[in-house]
Amino acid sequence: VKLLESGGGLVQAGGSLKLSCAQSGGTFSSYAMGWFRQAPGKEHEFVAAISYSGNHTYYSDSVKGRFTISRDNAKNTVDLQMNSLKPEDTAVYYCNADVGHGQYWGKGTLVTVSS
Repeated sequence: VKLLESGGGLVQAGGSLKLSCAQSGGTFSSYAMGWFRQAPGKEHEFVAAISYSGNHTYYSDSVKGRFTISRDNAKNTVDLQMNSLKPEDTAVYYCNADVGHGQYWGKGTLVTVSS
């Protein structure tokens, strides 16, 4: 299973970005997918997750109401729409696939939110 993130960049506080993660080499529609992030000097942090069907979504309290996770099982992609961005959202964002017997990670994409 390979995961490739895209969409990171520099944005001003209050702005929006959309991250995408493309999966290859597996059965995407069978996997729960998620986004995590790691800010400089901080621990890896859960951001959002979505069930294999897309019917259930989960968010950390810090992003709830601002971020939206979605998936397209026909395209093998999972997106993270990030609105009302804050400087504290600055981090490397990682895509995650939970395949049941293990987890896979992308290499990450950097999001920088300026104040």
